[in-house]
Amino acid sequence: MNETINLLKAHRSIRKYKNQPIEDEKIKAIIECAQSASTSSFIQAYTIISVKDKEKRKSIAYFSGEQSYVEQCPLFLVFCADLNRNKIACETNNKTMEEGYTEAFILATTDATLAAQNAMIAAESLGLGGVYIGGIRNKPSEICKILSIPSSVYPVFGMCIGYPDDNPDKKERLPLDVVFKTDEYNIDGDSKRIEQYDAKTMAYYKKRTDGKRSDTWTSQVSSMMSKPQRPHMKNFLDNQGFKMK
Repeated sequence: MNETINLLKAHRSIRKYKNQPIEDEKIKAIIECAQSASTSSFIQAYTIISVKDKEKRKSIAYFSGEQSYVEQCPLFLVFCADLNRNKIACETNNKTMEEGYTEAFILATTDATLAAQNAMIAAESLGLGGVYIGGIRNKPSEICKILSIPSSVYPVFGMCIGYPDDNPDKKERLPLDVVFKTDEYNIDGDSKRIEQYDAKTMAYYKKRTDGKRSDTWTSQVSSMMSKPQRPHMKNFLDNQGFKMK
């Protein structure tokens, strides 16, 4: 097709990095690309925090579930959904921001996510690799304390970036027909397609782990989704000013 499509389709999570710093001009380009992402109504409701302090990195790695690559990667970014700046914009114009609405939460979370994906793609285009760290939501209050994150802001996820020191196989995604529909939500035939996909996923894990792991996609997802998913998040978001009215 073209270089952009080939790059996007070649994405893999990279968790091992060479002991090689990332050039400042590349970091600047990555952040500028993040800023170039689409943003709802131009509100630009996100902030990106680069964490350089070793002790902060160590604490974040611990609270994220002992993910050592948070400490080891050359560049660690935390993407925050940020309505605090919008509140300041309202105050600048002698207005009071209506707070706590679910739509505002969605807008800020989406803005942060779009910016992050642009950053990841930009990094990969520069010969770098990375992985998202959703584990920072394991202990979000602690992450806020470490990074001095104020009310009306919350950390959505982290991102490790560096020069790859690993070459994992690409993990095949769900069949196109399962996720791409025409005119209506229709699951006819999806069970068979997912069954075939399960077999491919099992083969992938067996190869990757020399037979030590043989998960299917459905077994992996059902194991995760049959348990409460970070039940603390509702109270945390309430306390951060995201009331979900």
